[in-house]
Amino acid sequence: MRKKFKAVLDIYMKSVPEVHIPCDRCLNTKRWDGNVVLMVIDAAFTSIGLNYFTSVVPAVERFRITYTETGIITSCSDLVKTPLSNLKNIWKNKRSWNTAKQICSYLMKSGNDRAAFRNWAKKAGPALWKVDPIGSINGVGINTFQYLRMMGGIDTVMPDKIVKRVVYEIMDKAGITEKPEKDVEFILFLEDTARACGYRPIDVCWMTWLVQSEGERVRSDKYKDILGKI
Repeated sequence: MRKKFKAVLDIYMKSVPEVHIPCDRCLNTKRWDGNVVLMVIDAAFTSIGLNYFTSVVPAVERFRITYTETGIITSCSDLVKTPLSNLKNIWKNKRSWNTAKQICSYLMKSGNDRAAFRNWAKKAGPALWKVDPIGSINGVGINTFQYLRMMGGIDTVMPDKIVKRVVYEIMDKAGITEKPEKDVEFILFLEDTARACGYRPIDVCWMTWLVQSEGERVRSDKYKDILGKI
């Protein structure tokens, strides 16, 4: 069955040969020029379910231009100290900001944002995400938790609805009827299966998002320029 899964997966992966570019940046904690605050607010904004490329990315970019490039907010401690009223011009959702601030509050304790982020991601795991110091923050569900771990350098996957839908589609085409439905079970299944098929789990995860169509174009083509920057 795994050979059949690989045969189908190969077709999907060949359709997005550039998928390794954003994934390499994730694994090196270099997304958004390596700024941890930008990665954290990216995850916090993404958590409310709006379109990533048309809503989240432009908002994070506005934050970068307004606050990061001007030196006003460059670290986790800077974001924690900034009043919410000063941030709503970038993103109106209060829960997103509270989530981002609490994540940053945890990470700032070590004094080095990037080291703290990567250290947390390495030690954290999906099985105990609900009692994790970041996983237990309001607004950090299993998908946000896994997304943060990916940007913190961990080769893993998110069990969101798009990832599951594409993976289940591949399983159907491969004639596999038993599907892992629970989130943690799905994560472990896809990590193991991706590696067995010769791929990094993170690449397979990003592939599922990039093969989606918006209008008449797939995301990997439509947002090629954006992917090269973030």
